[in-house]
Order: sequence, then structure tokens, then C-alpha cells
Amino acid sequence: MGEPADQTKVEAIYDKVYENFMEKIDAIDNGVNQYDGEPRYIVSTNVSSRVKHINPDWNETAGDMDARFEKAMALVGSEFVDKVTFYSNSWWPARELVEDALNSRFEAHESGEIVVLNAGGCPWKEHLYALEKDLAIETPIKYVLYTDQAGKWRVQCVSVSSHSFQNRLSLPEEWRGLRNEELSRLADIPNCIFVHASGFIGGNETREGALCMATKALVMNKT
Repeated sequence: MGEPADQTKVEAIYDKVYENFMEKIDAIDNGVNQYDGEPRYIVSTNVSSRVKHINPDWNETAGDMDARFEKAMALVGSEFVDKVTFYSNSWWPARELVEDALNSRFEAHESGEIVVLNAGGCPWKEHLYALEKDLAIETPIKYVLYTDQAGKWRVQCVSVSSHSFQNRLSLPEEWRGLRNEELSRLADIPNCIFVHASGFIGGNETREGALCMATKALVMNKT
């Protein structure tokens, strides 16, 4: 991975590469179906299928089988390296960012229920749910703050689970669907940009404003 080995990082990346690359190849090779029942469609572009297509067709001269093997080896090797590189250079730094934010969550707010990410665009959801378990966080995180592409701040509710559309604590109902001055006036928070009609996300011009929105939402939803 181009740097001194960190055992925790190596083990985490090993698990992710196995789960998201090796396991399916092994299962397909051993005839293990992904699920019971009839599939709705056929996937013929996975690694196993592409390696299979390197074999000669029934009506094709086999030719140099060593060359075919080397082609298959290069294909699989390239995808394997891509996976390791992704988990090392993208997935792991995102995990570290979320972990740092969780460890400093009481600096953001005394409740420990608000997390502030120091980099926008970070894919935080998978890491948040996993780290809540790993770090034995008793009080679930309710809101995550981060910057958008324009440098504005977002307040996003955390879902009950990774597969749920239900929020642990939605933004206040009276804020939903409002924008700009109308929202700022009603919430009594300057620089508000919007709150989505469903209450799962809102925005503010500044970090302080976004944190104020999350803080006030905590209080309003718990009273």
C-alpha cells in the first residue's frame, strides 16, 4: 500500500477486500448461489464471467493457452490491486475521518449526539454505523455536519440503520420545506439555507449556523 504497515489498517482492508472481492469469486467457483430463488436478471460482467470468456469458444482453436492464462491473471490482478488501492487510499481515510469526528463529538456538543466532519464529500454512513459498535457508543449519533461542494454546511439526520429511511431524529417539523430568510426568522438562526420537506437534511451558510440548527433540533425534538 506504499506506506509502513499499520496492523489495524491491514486487517480492516483484508476483511473488506475479502468481503467485496474474494468471497464472490470463491462462491461462484464453488457453485454457491448468492440467494435462493430465481434471479430477476443475469450478471455476466463480473470477474468470474470475464475470466470464463477468455477461454476459447467451442468452435474456436485453443491457440496459446498460456497466453490466455496470462491474460486472465492480468485481468484479475488488476482488479485486485484496484480494490486494495481503493480501500487503502479512499475507504480507510474516510473511516479515520469519521472516527476522529466521533472521538471529538463532545467538543462539538455536550450531548455527544452531533458529529462534525472536517472534510466535505466523505462517505460517512457505513463508517458511522460500524464505529458506533466498535467504539461502544451508547447514545446514538443524531446529526452529522459537513460541507457541500459550494462550501456551505449541511445538517444531515442519521437513519435508524444503514438500510432505513427512518431518521433517528428528524429536523423539526415546523422548519421543513422552508428556505432562506423565512427559515432563519422562524428558527431564530441566521444564515439558514433550507430544510428538506421530509426533514432529513438542512443547510446553513456557516459551520456555526449548522451547529446551531442541530443543537436547537435536539432540544426541540426532546421537549
